[in-house]
Amino acid sequence: MLGLEDLEIGLVFGAGEDARATLEHVKSFGVRAGQLVFPGGYALHGAAEVWDEALRAARFTPVGLVCSYLGEDYADIPTVQRTVGLVPESTRTERVARTKAVADVGKHLGVDSIMCHIGFVPEDPHEPLYEQIRDVARNICDHCAKNGQNFTLETGQEPAHVLLRFIDDVARPNLKINFDPANMILYGTGDPIEALGVLGKHVFSVHCKDGDWPPRDEPAALGFERALGEGSVGMEAFIHKLKEIGYRGVLSIEREEPNQERRDADLRKGVALLRRLTGR
Repeated sequence: MLGLEDLEIGLVFGAGEDARATLEHVKSFGVRAGQLVFPGGYALHGAAEVWDEALRAARFTPVGLVCSYLGEDYADIPTVQRTVGLVPESTRTERVARTKAVADVGKHLGVDSIMCHIGFVPEDPHEPLYEQIRDVARNICDHCAKNGQNFTLETGQEPAHVLLRFIDDVARPNLKINFDPANMILYGTGDPIEALGVLGKHVFSVHCKDGDWPPRDEPAALGFERALGEGSVGMEAFIHKLKEIGYRGVLSIEREEPNQERRDADLRKGVALLRRLTGR
C-alpha cells in the first residue's frame, strides 16, 4: 500500500456490495486512506480476496477495519447500553466470533488495527460484568496479537479515567484507542480535548467528527452529530492537541448523516476544513 504522510486526511466508509465502486466514490473526496467499516450483516466469506483486489487496484490504504454488529441501536443511552458492542450477554459469543473473523480478514489485507464500540464498560471494577468484559477484551487482544494487530476501542461511552483504568486492567500491549472527540460530547462523558490529553499514549487512530451536547433536561438522550466544524468539539483545538501528544496517523473523517447527498457535501467540507487546519 501507499506510504502515507503524517496527519494524512482520510474517511470512515462502509463496505458496499461493489468494492471497486465503493472505493471509487471514496477516492472522489481526494483521499487515499481510511477506515473500512464492515456492517453487522455484511458477509465475510470471500471478503478478504474481494477487498484485497479492489484496494490494490485503487491504490488505497485501509488503516483500520471497523467491526459493527447486527442488532445494535444508537437511539438513546439506555438502548445503547442494551444493544451495542460486546457487553450484551445474549449476543456476546457470536459478536466475539465475528470480531475475530474481521481480524482475520484484516490480516489478509495487511491491516494492523481492528476496532469496535465495546459497549458501556461499568465504572465499578468490582462488578461481575466489568470482569467479564475485561476477559473478553483479553481474548480478542490475544487473537489479534497472533495476527500482528491491535484491538482498538472507540471512545465515547465511558469517561476517560474509566477507559484508562480498563486498559490498565486488561493488561495487553495491543489494546489501543480509536479516539472520537464527538462521541465524548454525544454521550456527555467529558471534554474531548481534556480526554485526549489523558488517553494520549494509548491513541492509535482517530475519528474527526463533530457534535453538540445532549439536552440537559433529557438524561437518557444522546447529543447531536454535526458536520465537521459545526459542532462543539473545536477542530482547531483538536488538531493542535493531536500534534501535542505526538499523533501522526490518519485523520479519518466520519459523518453519520443518513442522506447521502448531504453526507457527501458535509464530507467535502470536512476535507477542506482539515486541509486548512493541517496546511495540506
